[in-house]
Amino acid sequence: MSSAPMKIGIDNYCYHRFFGEIYAQQKDPGRRITIEWFIDRAKALGVDGVSLESCFFPGFDAGYLDVLKAKLDAAGLMRVFAWGHPDGLEGGKSNAALDELIVMIPHARRLGADVMRVVGSSLMFRFENHQQQIERLTGMFKKAVAVAKDHGVKLAIENHIDFTSDEIVQLLDEVDSDHFGVNFDTANFARLLDDPVKGMRKLAPRVFATHIKDLKVNPQASVDDWFFFSSTPVGDGFVDNLALARLLKEAGYKGFLAVETDFLHPDYPDEDAAVAQSVVALKKIAAAA
Repeated sequence: MSSAPMKIGIDNYCYHRFFGEIYAQQKDPGRRITIEWFIDRAKALGVDGVSLESCFFPGFDAGYLDVLKAKLDAAGLMRVFAWGHPDGLEGGKSNAALDELIVMIPHARRLGADVMRVVGSSLMFRFENHQQQIERLTGMFKKAVAVAKDHGVKLAIENHIDFTSDEIVQLLDEVDSDHFGVNFDTANFARLLDDPVKGMRKLAPRVFATHIKDLKVNPQASVDDWFFFSSTPVGDGFVDNLALARLLKEAGYKGFLAVETDFLHPDYPDEDAAVAQSVVALKKIAAAA
């Protein structure tokens, strides 16, 4: 096993309010940021990589993507291109979303990303029949993976408060491609009462990308709110991210550990401070894993 520290990064979804996505329970921060600002901030925080959400891109023309790639290259940042927020393929019911996913694959390659995060379903569909969703998604992802392979891109499905780890394993087995793996979100299994550590033991060799989240109970939320377990900075919640990182390292994971927050716990009103605190904690995890 390599003794080198694991790589760390940030997903720009941490700043979703500043990109204009504000949940009903949140306040508008009163200003907006750009992807360029985020790249500069990631560099200043001393991370190794970034995950860039396609929903926050102002456009996808070749000139813009080339300029962005040059900026990422100059900053020395690894990168994941992330498609699918908020509902992805809608449990396999949206052919329009599949068309959009396939169109995005060359954009990932143009940015210099060899991994593209994708979403098959979401919490919106978690109470619909899972086996029917998996059957539909299997066919869709087989089509998408064929295109991705031609472009030298691997697709990584996120556990998106939709499927359990066993169901993700089933979907990976049925698509059956070395270009189809997991974007492992360390909190979203917990939100389904599925132990993330047990899930990682099943999935670690098939993880292409990560979202490193931490969680604690939000006393202002109802138990049936999806954010009852709200995000905290890494290290302040109950998720054992060190154990998860160790399992990834043992499996030979080559990507980076990407901090992500979504609905921040009310104890943490400042997204950027939460990110900075998470980076410090994650550097310690990366060194200890």
